[in-house]
Amino acid sequence: MKLRSMKVFCDVVTRRSFSRAAKDNQITQSATSQIINQLEKRLGVKLLDRSKRPFIVTDEGRQYFEGCHRLVRQIEELESGIRHLSDATENTIRVASIYSVGLSTMRHFVQNFHENNPNIHVQLEYHHPQKVYELVTTGHAHLGLLSYAESTKSIAAIAWRAEPMVIVFSNEHPLAHRQELSLHALHGLEMVAFSRDLRISQEIRRVLTNHEVCPNIVMEFDNIETLKRAIEINTGFSILPKAHVHRELTSGSLCTADITGPTLIRPVSIIHRDNIPLGTDIENFIEMLIDNENIFPVSATETTATALLNLSTSNSPLLADRQE
Repeated sequence: MKLRSMKVFCDVVTRRSFSRAAKDNQITQSATSQIINQLEKRLGVKLLDRSKRPFIVTDEGRQYFEGCHRLVRQIEELESGIRHLSDATENTIRVASIYSVGLSTMRHFVQNFHENNPNIHVQLEYHHPQKVYELVTTGHAHLGLLSYAESTKSIAAIAWRAEPMVIVFSNEHPLAHRQELSLHALHGLEMVAFSRDLRISQEIRRVLTNHEVCPNIVMEFDNIETLKRAIEINTGFSILPKAHVHRELTSGSLCTADITGPTLIRPVSIIHRDNIPLGTDIENFIEMLIDNENIFPVSATETTATALLNLSTSNSPLLADRQE
């Protein structure tokens, strides 16, 4: 508990923010504040002067930070070294992924990597986005695959895929088989959406709101496969990454329409703990993921590398909303 408190304190000082430190540690801002209060009570000194905005680190706080930072880093490096010793014996790469990265896609990657590295086992698990962050942050997973990832003090995010998004219908929908549609054509229509606590849902709703489009959301799911099944029975339309409806388009159970006007892109990233050695096997796996450009086509005219460059150099929100 004392180590966790020291880490939270270090993150507050380094990030210059209670809210960002709370996010880094997967706790609430209130819990972060309580941890700092408990530290100050136990030490009998003020570590932060919160009467000023932004807060100021006191002399005692600065000295405590320097000591805590050294201890936390030493322990993290020690634990990482022990894990790597274990992994060297087990020859295992642990990967945590969100479901919508695609089960068949990841099977392809894992099989391809194993063919070239027969002595290395890739352990792949699927989780909610927040759980992916947690597993990587705590060292229980070497890598995480998720959308809308952001680098933090402790987590590094590597741009991987830029997935164009399309409007998805069942074949019985009145707008089915249209080649392209404007967002305004969706106003008032029944929609099957991602759960509102998911970042992809928040970004889609932001774009719709910005274009004064208000669909009637009838169902919400946090699993893209369940969401597609709801669309197939004509519950409503949805907006999804096109790469993840390829199977349904081939079988004819769903159809899609390109979006005219704004370009909607879902960025997918590879995350890992920052400043912690990954090892050759993990680096090779990352390289294999990035080099494979044939799984998620970006568009007919834009290469994956170009799309990722645009995302990495843009100051716009992660879900691109650009007028062509």
